[in-house]
Amino acid sequence: MITSDQIRAARALLRWSGKDLAERTGLGFSTLMRLEVLEGVPSAQAKTLETIQKAFEEAGIEFIGTPENGAGVRWKLRT
Repeated sequence: MITSDQIRAARALLRWSGKDLAERTGLGFSTLMRLEVLEGVPSAQAKTLETIQKAFEEAGIEFIGTPENGAGVRWKLRT
């Protein structure tokens, strides 16, 4: 699962606003902003977090580490 910090970091790398993320995921802006302010893995349905992660991955973001150890984001390596 992705963490709130990873969501914020991925948005920052992509220079996406909260509105941009809402448009790309089909999720509500207020829902997304609420998830970003929580600590650790947000208490949301797994499907919601998967939708967010998929949108970022399609835009070129890779999620690294685990919530317990080194959770982060980076650009996907191109091969």
